Amino acid sequence: MDIAAEDLTPGQLYKLLTSTVMPRPIALVSTRDAGGTVNVAPFSFFNVFSEAPPLLILGIEGSNREGAGQLKDTSRNIAAQGEFVVNLVSREIADQMVACAVPFPEGVSELREAGLTPRASKQVAVPGVAESPVSFECRLFASQTLPQGRNLITGEIVHIHVRDHLIDENLTIDVAALDVVGRMNGNGWYCTTRDRFQIPNMTVAAWRAKKGGGAI
Repeated sequence: MDIAAEDLTPGQLYKLLTSTVMPRPIALVSTRDAGGTVNVAPFSFFNVFSEAPPLLILGIEGSNREGAGQLKDTSRNIAAQGEFVVNLVSREIADQMVACAVPFPEGVSELREAGLTPRASKQVAVPGVAESPVSFECRLFASQTLPQGRNLITGEIVHIHVRDHLIDENLTIDVAALDVVGRMNGNGWYCTTRDRFQIPNMTVAAWRAKKGGGAI
């Protein structure tokens, strides 16, 4: 089937994209509003973008509250404060992550509702989530406003928290123990990273040898 993106509604595109581009890593993003309330919300339009400078990106859709096209609390807080923390989601806290997606009224702290614990950050004023295995303290690097209240946010990572038992002196992560989860398609489907396979990268010589000396 060939499909022109312009022929689909945003809802149809969302369904198609989230059912094909997967698994997607989950950013449990903590921000703080002007009154000091900590907001925590999950986003799966997320990934690391660069290591020099260290950047990650977030795609944040508009709010589903009354008033279509309005910015979500996360977008507003990042724009106002210029800081946020991206907390990775392990299987252990997957239920709490889903609780943070409940559309609570404005001003309600998802952190408190989900029973998560704030952790003081080192270089930003926004706390991270203590139960998260890895957290990235970020400062706003760039923000692009998109239609219907959407934002594309780039954050510069200024500090990284990793649980001690997950990392060694060579900065090697115990991926199995990390046990992060990814977003699959709609209707609440997720996956873990426990099912893995390895295909090492190859040099040109190794590839030619594997092909039996054939040309590239």
